[in-house]
Amino acid sequence: MTAFLLLPTLTLLARGLNASFLPTLLSPAVTDTLRVSLWTTGLSVLLTAALVTPVAFLLARFDFRGKAVLETLLDLPVVLPPVVAGLGLLLVFGRTGLLGAPLELAGVSVAFTPAAVVMAQLFTSAPFYLRAARAGFSAVDRDVEQAAQIDGAGRAQVFRYVTWPLAFPFLLEGLVLAWARALGEFGATILFAGSLQGRTRTVTLSVYAALESDLGPALVLSAVMVCVAFTVLLVVRSLAARRG
Repeated sequence: MTAFLLLPTLTLLARGLNASFLPTLLSPAVTDTLRVSLWTTGLSVLLTAALVTPVAFLLARFDFRGKAVLETLLDLPVVLPPVVAGLGLLLVFGRTGLLGAPLELAGVSVAFTPAAVVMAQLFTSAPFYLRAARAGFSAVDRDVEQAAQIDGAGRAQVFRYVTWPLAFPFLLEGLVLAWARALGEFGATILFAGSLQGRTRTVTLSVYAALESDLGPALVLSAVMVCVAFTVLLVVRSLAARRG
């Protein structure tokens, strides 16, 4: 099993890390792809942190009717096929979609734009951060928070100086996982945003497109993705070890 898992990965590295690695990496097509991937995934991570953190805190600290159903719905993108997610986004935000048609009348186009790339990444990666953040807020000892309140701290101060620092390792781990998932997104992106060079073509889409014409960029980008994945796993394991 170890050989089965390692052999394709090592072959990608051996074929991708060759003498033409650096020139291919610096070529305009590859640099455009990396630029699109970096800024779209960076924006999706920022949106994830801003929009999901309050939801994770709510689910971790409060009980209410329908909570189990809400948690299931929010976790749904984890098991939902990415292509199905892309179709759903297209039916809602496409030109003739539920919200896309009114937006088109207002002069706002979403589908097949860089915004669609960010939305596809956000849809598929946010649940990974939600799970980690929810676990982080649940792991904070309530006695520590109550002690801070007894010492005179308000709710905002307790969250800023007690809850947030104690939950931060979980949150950081979740953001790393969400970023990695956004970077590897393919199905929802190609269906909802297309594969336009310099606009919506991310690393995974570029690898797929390169297979039809030139294998060189595909091998180089695959080697980059292997290195990134290995680094992400090391970071996550390191965060988990320090948290433990």
